[in-house]
Amino acid sequence: MLWRKFNGDPIDLPIKSAVETAIRREVDKGFSLKVCIGTDSQVKGQETEFATVIVFLREGHGGFMFIHNEKTRHPYSIKERMLVEVAKSIEIAYELCDLFTKYDVDMEVHADINTNPHFKSNEALREAMGYILGMGFAFKAKPDAFASSCCADKAVN
Repeated sequence: MLWRKFNGDPIDLPIKSAVETAIRREVDKGFSLKVCIGTDSQVKGQETEFATVIVFLREGHGGFMFIHNEKTRHPYSIKERMLVEVAKSIEIAYELCDLFTKYDVDMEVHADINTNPHFKSNEALREAMGYILGMGFAFKAKPDAFASSCCADKAVN
């Protein structure tokens, strides 16, 4: 799985090592961290592109993120695509959660799903929320899910 920084520089370490290195660096600088993980997708013709982000927030001092992009030609319904986004976020959150516990870093999983029932993505809200909370993770949906709806949205080419 290839990850990169926002400026495009590749992350050469395995993602777990890169995240631990980043947490140590930021904690050593005295920053209090929070991590938000989210995925967004866009359909372009026959392809669906997913962007998953790990957003590191330094309390009162901005933040930075790691990005992973992935394309598929699998056709999805809107509900299925929303749940695949959530699954991708949970996969990385689960891989990293022991680091967040070890370094006492708060973590949230953000879903690009609208809480307003007038939007099609809302069809997946109940399942997504159950999935995320059932895994033991804190959950945010639109309009509070900035990792998926803003950060990952910008990372989908």
